[in-house]
Amino acid sequence: MNSNKVISISKTVAPIMLGTAVYAFGLLYFIIPSQLMEGGVTGITLLLNYAFDIPIFLTTLLINLPLFLLGWKVLGGRQIVYTGVGIGSLSLFLWIFERLISAGWIVPFSTEHDFILAALYAGVTLGTGLGIVFRFGGTTGGVDIVARILGRNFGWSMGQIILAIDIFIIGSSIFYIPKEKILYTLVAVFIASRVIDFIQEGAYAAKAFTIISDEAPQIADLITAELERGVTLIPAIGAYSKQAKHMVYCVVSRQEIRRLSLLVKSVDPHAFVIISDVHDVQGEGFRET
Repeated sequence: MNSNKVISISKTVAPIMLGTAVYAFGLLYFIIPSQLMEGGVTGITLLLNYAFDIPIFLTTLLINLPLFLLGWKVLGGRQIVYTGVGIGSLSLFLWIFERLISAGWIVPFSTEHDFILAALYAGVTLGTGLGIVFRFGGTTGGVDIVARILGRNFGWSMGQIILAIDIFIIGSSIFYIPKEKILYTLVAVFIASRVIDFIQEGAYAAKAFTIISDEAPQIADLITAELERGVTLIPAIGAYSKQAKHMVYCVVSRQEIRRLSLLVKSVDPHAFVIISDVHDVQGEGFRET
């Protein structure tokens, strides 16, 4: 294996391990001290921990093994390798953080009354960890494998799939933990699902301008000169007038929205402008792949 391939693999494996470390920390620092729940396989491991004091790193590894085999069959090759990395590193970091907490190196987060704070921080932490893992093609096993399979076959959002499955599993735990803890858990799960989708779609948010004007070529030239952004002229025909014209398509950063709007108005005050959200941009002037 040459050095370039090693570097390429490392750029994927390292973020997956980072994501599992963040996720493991969130479980042990926010979820367990407040006796909240989680969905999927993690929810099962938490119930076993609460009821029988079984270490969650051990049950996480054992329960995920058959699901790993399912993923090996369905997802195939490189993806399942990264899933194996996710499962192994999650169990490893759970073991490490358990040891650090039991040794007193990390003081657990705890609150007697304000569980909403624990739920908020847990949602952000768990969502960040899983979002990083998913963004780089890995999973932490469990329902993550199921979510990736459904996402591939049906095009559903992974965050939405996990939210639905987690609500079902957490709802089933009403017989084991107090109802108010389930409600706080749902807050954490909802926030985590939103954070997952945010990281999946891209932390960089930009705006796409679609400009319909008789002065489209002049507007395009001005954008190129003043903003130094790439511009695309798209041929179009007015449905009412039947006249040929051009549309201007351009993507800019948030900071450039007002400036571009003013440039368009300076050329054509009556231009029809559509501004759309762009969750991720790759290419010159934006994020490079």
